Amino acid sequence: MAGERSKTNLFNMIEIQESAEWLSKRGVGKVDVGIVLGTGLHGLVNKIKVLKEFSYSMIPNFPIATVEFHFGKLIYGEMNGKKVLACVGRFHYYEGYSMDEVVLPVRVMKLLGANAILLSNAAGALNPDFALGSLMLIDDHINLQPENPLRGPNHDDLGNRFPDMLEPYNKRLNGLLKDIAAEKGITLNEGVYVSVPGPNLETRAEYRFLRTIGADAVGMSTVPEVIACVHMGVPCCAISILTDACDPARLKKTSIQEIIAVAESNETHLTDLYSELVARI
Repeated sequence: MAGERSKTNLFNMIEIQESAEWLSKRGVGKVDVGIVLGTGLHGLVNKIKVLKEFSYSMIPNFPIATVEFHFGKLIYGEMNGKKVLACVGRFHYYEGYSMDEVVLPVRVMKLLGANAILLSNAAGALNPDFALGSLMLIDDHINLQPENPLRGPNHDDLGNRFPDMLEPYNKRLNGLLKDIAAEKGITLNEGVYVSVPGPNLETRAEYRFLRTIGADAVGMSTVPEVIACVHMGVPCCAISILTDACDPARLKKTSIQEIIAVAESNETHLTDLYSELVARI
């Protein structure tokens, strides 16, 4: 029955469907594109003609964002001729949520018809060649999260038990983003994102380790949602705004407030890229 959990505390399909059906009954129609906006990256909302808006606390089975800089609302509207469903604020494993809760929004987007999902985050720059405030298109990732959203009974209605992760980020979407960046004169680095549990920032030794294993940027999100998208067969892409330098040789103390400030002051290019991408999907 809806609302009950198994012994593993995992969502079942009834709960996912319940969330989607609740939104449908309140005016959320067919969704073309799903969007997940990360820390300090809410400017894209201004490009959406809002049709419906819901606090996460209103939606059955949705967690409530506990981080003060994540606003916690779902917006349904129109952007460049497409119907979009945007999460303004995401859920993180470090908040104490299960991975099923972390990826619930993208699964609901799939059930509502999304044929592409665009993700964003603020991340630390491990690659010393990438300037702070610039964007990085994620080409691949390294998952160091302690849990996986596919753990437990498989949701056969969503995807197969063992999804292939050879190309987690859709080539077509990434290609379109590179074309748009070139047309608009926007610097778009390309690299590997590593997802760690958080919420603490890393030590110098950890930054050296992450760089050594091949990462160009580090953050605490995104990868669980990407795994869920691949499992469901939904094309996805992700862009990081590089907010702080994580090179041990020039490491300085930073705070989450400083990271948010860098993200907010440099998100215009992200908004331009994703707004145009929605038009071309």
